[in-house]
Amino acid sequence: MPDERLTVGICGSGTMGAGLAEVAARAGLPVIVRGRSDDSNAKLVATMTASMARQVAKQKLAQDDMDAALSRVRTTTSIVQLEQCDVVIESIVEDLDAKLGLVAELGAVLKPQAIVATNTSTLSVEALAQRSGRPGRTVGIHFFNPATTMPLVEVVRAASTSDETVATAESFARRCGKEPVHVLDRPGFIVNALLFPYLNSAVRMLEAGTASMPDIDAAMKGGCNHPMGPFELLDLVGLDVAVSILGALHRGFGDPAMEPAPALRALVAEGKLGRKTKQGFYSY
Repeated sequence: MPDERLTVGICGSGTMGAGLAEVAARAGLPVIVRGRSDDSNAKLVATMTASMARQVAKQKLAQDDMDAALSRVRTTTSIVQLEQCDVVIESIVEDLDAKLGLVAELGAVLKPQAIVATNTSTLSVEALAQRSGRPGRTVGIHFFNPATTMPLVEVVRAASTSDETVATAESFARRCGKEPVHVLDRPGFIVNALLFPYLNSAVRMLEAGTASMPDIDAAMKGGCNHPMGPFELLDLVGLDVAVSILGALHRGFGDPAMEPAPALRALVAEGKLGRKTKQGFYSY
């Protein structure tokens, strides 16, 4: 499926949906975003516009290129409007039941050759593939937040995914300026399966009183050359997201070390979710 023919559909009008739309549109691809409401779609366009305006102000993007990218994006609240898309990426809430319902709808309305992709970070791509009704043409295309700057995409092959679908997913990622890596459908794929047990271990180390939070962060930055310490990163990712991912890893692997640390759960219960609520392990 040549890149030039790709029309990209995106289901989800939140932060990640806006990032995906911007990345695909700046790559020269027509994009249709299906959001929950006209209001959420308007917010997505505003987010994209502000993001690219910052790049224009820094002289990293020409105004004409920004205008051209915005012209390639249209929004809708109707899933039927995605019927002529070649690749549709779902990027809704990280909840299996919600995603299963959506991919079933997509499978029913998309043209037969279209690919259903999921941006899930931890959930079973095979379960989504079976529910889509087109298992060979369902794949994981996992972008990282913020999608506009993070260079990596995990291309996740489920047991049913065809070679052609994987090749199209890889080609799409490269067209978007990303570096794809291939991974089988396992909980957490590569990055989250390695990253979140480490983050959880940092919280347990704090609980045990081994070292202070600032010292743990400083140690991992100075000793391992990490750009951020584990608590800084948890606050950036979102503590609720961390609990969700760790829960999925714990269920998938059955490893007690992957069960979310009590201090992490306690902060989430208090509504302290990190940078997005101005309070997590640190205050902002």
